[in-house]
Amino acid sequence: MKGQDVEKVIHGGTVIRARKETGARIIDFSASINPYPPELSLSISREDLSDYPDDTYTELKETIATRFGVSPDEITLGNGSIEILRTFCHCVLLPGDRVGVPSPTFGEYEYSSRLAGAIPGDSARAKVSFLCNPNNPTGHLRTRDDILAFLEKCAASGCLLFLDEAFIEISDDPAQSLAGTIHPNLFVLRSLTKSFAVPGIRFGYGIGHPDLISCLEAFRPPWNVSTVAVKVALEAFARYDELTTSGKKIREERAWLCSALRDLPVRIEPSKANFLLIHTGRDVRDLCTRLLRKGILVRDCHSFGLPESIRVAVRTREENALLVEALSSCMH
Repeated sequence: MKGQDVEKVIHGGTVIRARKETGARIIDFSASINPYPPELSLSISREDLSDYPDDTYTELKETIATRFGVSPDEITLGNGSIEILRTFCHCVLLPGDRVGVPSPTFGEYEYSSRLAGAIPGDSARAKVSFLCNPNNPTGHLRTRDDILAFLEKCAASGCLLFLDEAFIEISDDPAQSLAGTIHPNLFVLRSLTKSFAVPGIRFGYGIGHPDLISCLEAFRPPWNVSTVAVKVALEAFARYDELTTSGKKIREERAWLCSALRDLPVRIEPSKANFLLIHTGRDVRDLCTRLLRKGILVRDCHSFGLPESIRVAVRTREENALLVEALSSCMH
């Protein structure tokens, strides 16, 4: 059966299960969600649920297109960004194709590619190269000029660049985004739900050349974005400029958190995102277990190939202080 030999990727954001298993109040540092999101009105009426969504998603696509200065036919929508990633891979890749995946990075690029029969490996012969900016889990942010230079190299070899900007809206410099750049060899993936702290609605969108978008639209399931998600997304885009305030607060809290952790026996990866990669110098399984007993859920980075590291989201000052206290207790 297709995909049966491909090991499923482990993700963070398992707090619901952890709370059920422990019966305790748990703070989720494993999912990198904006702790200072714009306030949204999330009221849902019975009328909102009584009809199928408009499968053309015209209003929402026009809203996104206006925001980024592109055309609606250069927009695709998904039930979360991972659905778009899967659709992209099945649309573009054939069995035996090569893909370029840097390391460490988000495991779904390799996983989704393998599900489509592709082989991660030699990026010089890749049909698709994946980049995450800022990168997950390191928080490194590449400049727009750097990405454009890499895009030209991809285009020269006939390679598509899949650029994941899931965290860029609340990064240190959102201006490094390529979301408004339309190029035949570029596809940009975005996620609204992290920046507005509504991951439960499952909504992502992608921007690319009309020919590629047409293929993705043909492959995606009908009505894949719910009426509820559409309603929330439209309101979020109306409050989009308020993310500037979120980014400022996150930078302040990240600086405080780094300073508060400086006396611990750890090395913190320089980050320009709303999360930190923390290297502990030892296997983190036991540390993660002890932190969970204290009500702190962090991201074990074994699945990133970093068995001695954890990733933690930047949260509010009160919550970050509890993280520092728990880490200090568990590491001393």
